[in-house]
Amino acid sequence: MSRLIIQPKKLYQIGANVKKKYSSAEYHNLDIYQINTTYYSALGNDDKKYFLARLLQIFAPGIPQIYYVGLLAGENDIKLLEKTKEGRDINHHYYELDEIEKQVQRPVVKSLIKLLEFRNSVPAFDLDGSIEVETPSEHEIVITRMNKDKTKVASAHVDLKNLTYQVKYNDQVFVF
Repeated sequence: MSRLIIQPKKLYQIGANVKKKYSSAEYHNLDIYQINTTYYSALGNDDKKYFLARLLQIFAPGIPQIYYVGLLAGENDIKLLEKTKEGRDINHHYYELDEIEKQVQRPVVKSLIKLLEFRNSVPAFDLDGSIEVETPSEHEIVITRMNKDKTKVASAHVDLKNLTYQVKYNDQVFVF
């Protein structure tokens, strides 16, 4: 049985403005397996936790996808949710241009953009390449990505207890 990173009950305790009722019929949500929240708010609007979660996503196989609200580390839009009573609107903030300009200046958003640029420019993330995953301890994960001929290597060592990371590409350390 796999371990959950966050138990469903705990999400409602630690999440920022995450309430069970936002995922209920009252908010036109009949999918009992969906929790209506932004990714950022699910992690308590915590920049470090959010960045590390995205770092793990970026190192996962395939082509990562990030919704615009996620790219801007957007919080739950309670105002829109209460206006429409549509559960999914919690994650559908309509950004004005001045809001976007402000959001992209936040350190967590700048770091995420740098991480995405890294992901898009490093050959180790070749879709025909390989991935290795290690768990040195209960709270650490090391993900290594290699291109097809294993000449380009990118690794992420993430410590979820201390909320730290180290990313290397061909032995060069990168900080986002």
